[in-house]
Amino acid sequence: MDVVSSLVSLTVTKVLQFSGLADRNVLRTKKMEEKALEVYDVIRSIRDPEKPNTLEELDVVTEKCVEVQELGEDEYLIIIKFSPTVPHCSLATLIGLCLQVKLQRCLPFKHKLINRSTIKSEWRPPWKTQT
Repeated sequence: MDVVSSLVSLTVTKVLQFSGLADRNVLRTKKMEEKALEVYDVIRSIRDPEKPNTLEELDVVTEKCVEVQELGEDEYLIIIKFSPTVPHCSLATLIGLCLQVKLQRCLPFKHKLINRSTIKSEWRPPWKTQT
């Protein structure tokens, strides 16, 4: 059974290679990664509304938090999952708006944007509560 499975896998791989489908998927993935890096380069220099640091320096945005999907020819969906520095950040909405405006002003390609704020971890106060 293992021999049949590996033969089928090998056959499918060869068919994809000869048809060019595998190469197209690799090129599309590479293109989306390049677009994601382009987006990240634009947003990483945005300053935090409360602190003198950038969103990159505060780890609010990272390369991994940016995803780009192709919607059509020269049209892309950008998904940014940013993490405010504290779970109860009152300026998360403002950060999302800053991201949107910066991308609208700086990106050369047509895009739609989705901002999602995520909490990295649960915050625990440094003091102990009595039970």
